[in-house]
Formats: sequence, structure tokens, C-alpha cells
Amino acid sequence: MDLFHSAIRFFQEGGFFMYPIAVVIVFGLSISIERWLFLTKARSSNRAAFDEILPMVQKGDYKGVLGYAGSSPAPVARIIAAGIARLAHTQRRDDIEYAMEEGVMEALPRLEKRTQYLATLANVAMLLGLLGTISGLISAFAAVANVNPAEKAQMLSASIAEAMNATAFGLTSAIPMLLIHTLLQTKTTEIIDSLEMAGVKCLNILSDKRALAQQTRASD
Repeated sequence: MDLFHSAIRFFQEGGFFMYPIAVVIVFGLSISIERWLFLTKARSSNRAAFDEILPMVQKGDYKGVLGYAGSSPAPVARIIAAGIARLAHTQRRDDIEYAMEEGVMEALPRLEKRTQYLATLANVAMLLGLLGTISGLISAFAAVANVNPAEKAQMLSASIAEAMNATAFGLTSAIPMLLIHTLLQTKTTEIIDSLEMAGVKCLNILSDKRALAQQTRASD
């Protein structure tokens, strides 16, 4: 309870700018939770989809891959299906690779969506804390200049507390958001790398099958 009362007193003594910083925290927390859940689900669904599709590609069941991709929300399924769909029109490895890269580019916006807002919100929180500091210092100087000597110490103490509390609240809000932003970026990069790896792996299987088919025709 003492900690709770201390936190309430800390917030109340911080002045007006504590409230917009608190709003920034709410937005940052909402984005962090939503992005973490989305990226975790995306990584899980991509892994499950790739485990289903890889045996089909190895067996040459391209219709099965296209059918699975049509009903799967996993980006990796659409990326591999794009390469196989291009295979029906061209046998060139570069063309198939370009089709898969296009699928990766289509998946990027959804994976990176709103993550950059966290860095912006962290900067806003720090700037609001700075504004609170300046506001508190202005109040402190005004207290020294305009009140009775008996009240100067109390007014000065309250104004400095407002300045320091706003700074501390801004920093303690910004630092976790920056750390979460970095963590989400790392998680997004890992997913993108896994999509590219899955595409390359399937592309190599398709190329090996094509080379084997060409050797078989040549031997006949």
C-alpha cells in the first residue's frame, strides 16, 4: 500500500504533463501487446504451413500446394504458391525467384505495421517529460520572485518536484518502449528471414527437380 500511495503522490506532484505521458503509455502498451501477439501467431502459422507444404513440394504435388495456400493465412504459403504459379509459365529460376520475392514484399507491410510508432511514442514521452521539467522550473522561478519569503521554500520544493517527477516519468515511459521496439523489430526480422529461407529451400527443390527431369529426357 505504501508503494501504491507513493506512486499516486509521485503522479500528482508531477503536474499537468504527467497526464499526456500516461496517455502515451497506454497507446504504447496497446501497440506492444497487439504486435507481439500478431508476430507470435505469424511465426507459428508460418512454421506449421511450411511443415505442411514442404512434403508436397518434394513430391511434386503443386496442385496441393496451391490449394493449401488458397485456404491458409500464413504468408509463407502464399510466397511458395506464387513461385509455383510462375512455374507454370516459365522454367527460369530467376523468374520463379522474383515471384517469391514479390510475395515477401507483400508480407512486409503487415509484419512491420505500427512497430515504428513505438519509437515515435518513446520520443514523445521524453519530450513531454522535458516540457514538464521546463514548466516546473518556470514555476520555481516564479515562486522565488512573487511569493512571501516564508512561502518560498515550500513553493520552490513543489515546483522542483514537479520538474523532476515529469522528467523521471517521461524517461521511465520511453526506455521500455524503446526496448520493446527493438525486440519487435528483431522478431520481425527473424520472421522475414524465415520466409526468405523457406522460399530459397523450395526454389532449390524445384530447380533440382527440373534438372533431374532434363537429365531424364536427355538420357531417353
